Amino acid sequence: MRILLVEDDVPLAEMLSEALSNQRYVVDVVHDGDAGWHQSNVLDYDLLILDVMLPKLDGISLCHRLRSHRYNQPILMLTACDTISDEINGLDVGADDYVVKPVDLQKLFARIRALLRRGSVTSSPILEWGDLRLNPSTYEVSYGRTSIHLTPKEYALLELLLRNGRRVLSRSVMIEHVWSLESPPEEHAVKVHIRGLRQKLKAAGASEDLIETVHSRGYRLHQPIGTS
Repeated sequence: MRILLVEDDVPLAEMLSEALSNQRYVVDVVHDGDAGWHQSNVLDYDLLILDVMLPKLDGISLCHRLRSHRYNQPILMLTACDTISDEINGLDVGADDYVVKPVDLQKLFARIRALLRRGSVTSSPILEWGDLRLNPSTYEVSYGRTSIHLTPKEYALLELLLRNGRRVLSRSVMIEHVWSLESPPEEHAVKVHIRGLRQKLKAAGASEDLIETVHSRGYRLHQPIGTS
């Protein structure tokens, strides 16, 4: 899951970015409303977090502009102003939820999980592929009855593959979805993480070709036995 954080308080932005990254979200950070508008049109985000008081274009105006251009992804507002009128203004222009500073991280995480569930009500909360299961709510991965402990990047790559099934994903697409814009790796890094992921899946009992390499194109999941 990829989140765009628009926050002009640099220390707070860094703290939130690190905390969200530890929750296995991919986080991009910009520091003013104009940059937030631009970035939201460059990449597909699962959630936007907007500070209300932003330079160049404030959060309320940015939210209004996004909604007026039919931007449908969840938007969560951050503000230092704990007043009913501020909350009403944010909700009236299309925000889905509102968190008051100083930010309680556990409350923020819960609000984010709720908004992401609301945005994907048509999909199963558990991602499955044959005997492979991934629970996005608890970050638990298992094959059959065997739990698999993955690094954050391995987990993110596996979740991306599970959400796309037989669709071939190039290394550049994987980098776009799994790494932040501030720290994109060389494409070889994807190969290294896929190798580690395959080893852990094999150790849990999965077949060696559960993650297929499609020559010159990328990776996808192997069709489970008994399906067509």
